[in-house]
Amino acid sequence: MQVEKRIREKLTAAFAPERLIIENDSHKHAHHLTARGEANTGETHFTVTIISNAFAGRSRIDRHRLVHEVLAEELAGPVHALAVKAATPGEVPNA
Repeated sequence: MQVEKRIREKLTAAFAPERLIIENDSHKHAHHLTARGEANTGETHFTVTIISNAFAGRSRIDRHRLVHEVLAEELAGPVHALAVKAATPGEVPNA
């Protein structure tokens, strides 16, 4: 859970979210990594739902870019895929 913990800490520090849900989807994709000869660490694929005022006035693409910038280290290393649902408190994120 080290990667998930780092993701939570970084997103919390950067966006002070009202709501933050991090789903570890790695178990659904373990065969992708083993097919490529990579070890499955158990923390490679995540879905993040983040509700924060920091996204006010920003496009969907800008919101995703902000999240990716904060998690650049993880995306360059152990995280193979990251799905992002980012919204303001007055919005409902796409399911």
